[in-house]
Amino acid sequence: MPTSTVSPRSVGIDFGTTNSVIALGQDGNADLVDFAAPGGTSSVFRSALCFWQEEGVRGGLAHEAGPWAISEFLEFPQGSRFLQSFKSVAANPAFEQATLFEKRLRFEELGQVFLEHLVEHTGGALADLPESIVVGRPVRYVGSRPDVELARTRYDAMFAMLGRPVHYVYEPIGAAFSFASRLTEPATLLVADFGGGTSDFSIVRVNAPGSPRRCEPLGSAGIGIAGDRFDYRIMDNLVLPLLGKGGTYRSFDKVLEIPAGHFADFGDWSRLAMMRNRRTLEQLAKLKHGATDPAAIARMIAVVEHELGFGLYEAVGGLKRALSGAEHGAFRFESDALTIEAEVSRADFEAWIAPDLQRIGETVDGALAQSGLRADEIDHVFLTGGSSLIPAVRGLFEQRFGEERIATGNELTSIAHGLALIGQSADLGEWIAEDQV
Repeated sequence: MPTSTVSPRSVGIDFGTTNSVIALGQDGNADLVDFAAPGGTSSVFRSALCFWQEEGVRGGLAHEAGPWAISEFLEFPQGSRFLQSFKSVAANPAFEQATLFEKRLRFEELGQVFLEHLVEHTGGALADLPESIVVGRPVRYVGSRPDVELARTRYDAMFAMLGRPVHYVYEPIGAAFSFASRLTEPATLLVADFGGGTSDFSIVRVNAPGSPRRCEPLGSAGIGIAGDRFDYRIMDNLVLPLLGKGGTYRSFDKVLEIPAGHFADFGDWSRLAMMRNRRTLEQLAKLKHGATDPAAIARMIAVVEHELGFGLYEAVGGLKRALSGAEHGAFRFESDALTIEAEVSRADFEAWIAPDLQRIGETVDGALAQSGLRADEIDHVFLTGGSSLIPAVRGLFEQRFGEERIATGNELTSIAHGLALIGQSADLGEWIAEDQV
């Protein structure tokens, strides 16, 4: 939304935990960039990387990103390394580098590889980059003690490859600008952005079209709970018990509970590939021998040995989507080595994520408190991001604000669209995230 008659060209980049989206802005408008992906043209690019060894390639390590990374991994899972949701470690000082065969890559190096392929797959749409580049960032990064300064340093190094100055804007502010472009009257807007790793909330005053300043920020808050956490709740409550979690094993004359550490890497399916090594498989074989339910451990061994993590989490995602539209859903995972089938009710799923929803609700209340507004002073609530489609998530906002004030749409693309609009604003400097000023 420009505030001058001549607006600069801009690009908005929503670098997401699960998906990334790019929009180009000009003349007060913004258009999404499409990717001719293997599964068909899409404006959504999966935030994933795949590495494999290949002779003749510089450094001996080949790589791909997005849906192409998924295709490479599925074609040769045992000879590749797949990374997804790597954005979630941006503010984590404990993460120093990822070991990929003989190479060790820092976060910013992973990010540069990802951006290289992202730009490449736009088909030349970003060949002539504008001066105004706006990148979204979370209100709050993932982790119990995120290091914002470290994340900023890593982001700077990652996006330096674009060769242009980059401005960081809170992701829900981008969604707010996108939604404000639909409004013809002044309003107070709460944007709830549910990503893969974080849920972010911003309250914005939207002035009438043509105003010197179309939007004014009033308050914001965020929490490191979102879609990935909901997925893990399904995995933890439905799948892992079938793989032995909560079971017991015999050690001499004692019956002991199977240590939870065996299941730690199931929190992120892309880490499961790292479990496929001789030491881990030997430990699991020993555990199976003493397990009270050896068949459950055999299923776990099958998941690790046959690289089934990706398919399991795809089935988890399918169940989550099914429960967004029906009271019951079928979980079905089938492979040559393992088949798992189960019926799950929406009530079960909502009980599993109830603690997460409570913390999300408290974070929304924090954004309201920061803005100095009551819930009845909010005119519109815009829900965006994939998890905004979950009925229990929507219900949390309906309870606080009333169903008539809830709005949705463009759940995966609104942030990039809004960032490109912000990039054309005369008051761009007013929207830059606080830690960049």
